[in-house]
Amino acid sequence: MKTNQEYKDAALASLKGNWAPAVVATIVFFAIVLTVSGGESLSQFLPVSPGLLAGIAGGSMVLMFLVTFPVEAGYYNACRALYEDGDNKLTRNIFEFGFNNYLHIVWGYFLMMVLVMLWTLLFIIPGIVMGFAYAMTPFILVENPEMKAIDAIHKSQDMMRGHKFDLFYLELSFIGWIILSILTLGIGLLWLIPYMQTAIAAFYNDLKVEAETGTVI
Repeated sequence: MKTNQEYKDAALASLKGNWAPAVVATIVFFAIVLTVSGGESLSQFLPVSPGLLAGIAGGSMVLMFLVTFPVEAGYYNACRALYEDGDNKLTRNIFEFGFNNYLHIVWGYFLMMVLVMLWTLLFIIPGIVMGFAYAMTPFILVENPEMKAIDAIHKSQDMMRGHKFDLFYLELSFIGWIILSILTLGIGLLWLIPYMQTAIAAFYNDLKVEAETGTVI
C-alpha cells in the first residue's frame, strides 16, 4: 500500500479546484444527519413521558437506517467518484449513489451493523477490529448492486485482510487536523471530512486493484 502522505496528496490533488462543491456536499450531508438525529437529541431536554421518549428514540433509529445510512454511503461514494473519475457533482452524487438500489444499501448497512454489534458483545476489541474489516462495504454495495449484501460484507473482509491497521493508521494520521477542526467549533470539519474521505477512497481504489489483479500495491 502507499504511504499515508501519498494518499493525502492524492486526495488534495482530486480536491484542487473542487473544494467548493466538496464543502457544499458536506454541509448537505451534515444537515441531513443532524436533522435525522435531532429528534432524539432534543427529546432529552423535553418534559416527555418515558413511553414517548422511547418512541422518539425508536423513530430516530429507524430514520437512521432508512435515511442516514444511504446518505452516508452516497457521500463516501461521491468522494470515490471525485477521486476515480474527477466527478465533482458531489451533492447530486450523494443522492444518486445513496438512493439508487436503496434497499440493497439499507439491508447491507443493517447486516453490517448487526455483525459489528455481535462482535462487540464478545469484547470491545473484536468489535473495533471487525468494524475496520467491514469498512469498505459502503463502496462495494454501491459499485456492485448485483452482489448480495452479505457477500459485499465478506468481500470487504477479504480486501481488508492484512490492511486493517493500514486504514487505522491512515485515519489516525488526521488527528492533528481533527483537533484543529474542534478548535474551530467544528467549522474546519467541512474541509477535513471530504479530505479524509477522498484519501480513504484512494485507499479503497488500491485495495480494489489488489483484489482484482492479485498484485500487492
